[in-house]
Amino acid sequence: QVQLVESGGGMVQAGGSLRLSCAVSGRTFSRYRMAWFRQGPGKERELVAQISRGGSTYSSESVKGRFTISRDNAKNTVYLQMNSLKPEDTAVYYCAADASGLNHYDYWGQGTQVTVSS
Repeated sequence: QVQLVESGGGMVQAGGSLRLSCAVSGRTFSRYRMAWFRQGPGKERELVAQISRGGSTYSSESVKGRFTISRDNAKNTVYLQMNSLKPEDTAVYYCAADASGLNHYDYWGQGTQVTVSS
């Protein structure tokens, strides 16, 4: 069983920064594709960024240039550095793992709230 625990959420003013962390259990973290999703009020869940086993990254257009996903395999942790935050970034942010290698995210964290005030 893979467990994911997010931390680092909170309230920040527009233009500010936050760094989210996701600690992942499991011996083979380095083999997992990892991602951050978010779900804002009244919105559907959306993919924010993902990082492959090899470190290749993808970011959605809405956060490109502002958010950076990274991983530390020695610490079994994935990060989301969020800069130049906007009120529309307000959401619950979820960490997810593709541990099976079947190209879908099969493990999820409990989520962490990010609130950006104007």
